[in-house]
Amino acid sequence: MSISRPTTTQRTVGIGAGAGELATEDMVLNIGPQHPSTHGVLRLRITLDGERITEAEPIVGYMHRGAEKLFEVRDYRQILVLTNRHDWLSAFSNELGVALAVERMLGIQIPERARWVRTLLAELNRVLNHLMFLGSYPIELGAITPIFYAFRERETLQQVMEELTGGRMHYMFNRVGGLKDDLPAGWLGRVRQAVAGVRHGTGDIEDVIRGNEIFHARTRGVGVLSVGTAAQYGVSGPVARASGMDFDLRRDEPYLAYGELNVPVVTRTAGDCLARFECLLDQVQVSLDLADACLDRLAELPRGPILARTPKVVKAPEGHTYAWTENPLGLNGYYLVSKGDKTPWRLKLRSASFNNIQVLPDLLRGHLVADMIAILGSMFFVVGDIDK
Repeated sequence: MSISRPTTTQRTVGIGAGAGELATEDMVLNIGPQHPSTHGVLRLRITLDGERITEAEPIVGYMHRGAEKLFEVRDYRQILVLTNRHDWLSAFSNELGVALAVERMLGIQIPERARWVRTLLAELNRVLNHLMFLGSYPIELGAITPIFYAFRERETLQQVMEELTGGRMHYMFNRVGGLKDDLPAGWLGRVRQAVAGVRHGTGDIEDVIRGNEIFHARTRGVGVLSVGTAAQYGVSGPVARASGMDFDLRRDEPYLAYGELNVPVVTRTAGDCLARFECLLDQVQVSLDLADACLDRLAELPRGPILARTPKVVKAPEGHTYAWTENPLGLNGYYLVSKGDKTPWRLKLRSASFNNIQVLPDLLRGHLVADMIAILGSMFFVVGDIDK
């Protein structure tokens, strides 16, 4: 009786597998699309050699809402409603860009008080944006306490923003030619108290995180982004400045009242996760200083109009323009093309998060999968700003 033995085949796969080495095979892994709050999803397709990332591809579009196409069938007042929402943490700054573009096309000079109030609100909105990331990023690394401090300070600013605009997130306070309403009686004093309170309260976040050994171990030297790579990908905002890119539109191409303010630009050179977090933390103090400067100027200005006289139906003249602003997450630009109608022929949005997220393949390659969340969270993006 003969016994047939199964044939065995030997397969050598993976990088560097040779005689005497353990055969390995690269694994393709999908991270997402998922989000714990379900308000925005990003998918990452990563290739792993063991625990090390060899390739990473961000796959966007799961939240695509066609905002640019919707712009084309809405008048400029309705467009402001939509622009509130692509980066829901920077709503006021988003609508500001559209207003500036249309005002430039129409040749409108907004009232002096409106110019300073816009600058003040833009900086308060910047602080609200940064506080969200300063609280949520440590959670991704296991630190829960900072989110409570961050939301405490956010609520302080939300109260004065809501009192003025009527909205907690989507303000809809800009108008072509200025702002919707004048300031309530005593509002500037309440803002000054809120700014002072937030300035003191953010110290709690610094005390918990700034010198924390565990936080440093998870972020220092991790996810290093060089200034050259940042420039090639069009990365902007605090992410780029953490890599040493000394550029800020508020100082370098000022709009609103920034030309009359001293705008310090916070930079770092390390370009790692820790540098990005510290850059954001320091920028909060800069924005609070700018808010105080705006409050001082508004206290000196006499009462006056907050909105320039404009037609009931705004029609931008035929032509095109590009208006960009230094949004909390980076450069936000609107390319407006008009054929003289009450709706734009084309309104192209250049969002900060879309460019910032494109650098992930270079940033993640070579790192351990355990560092992926630390790197991803340090890019400070909003998914709606990607899938606009």
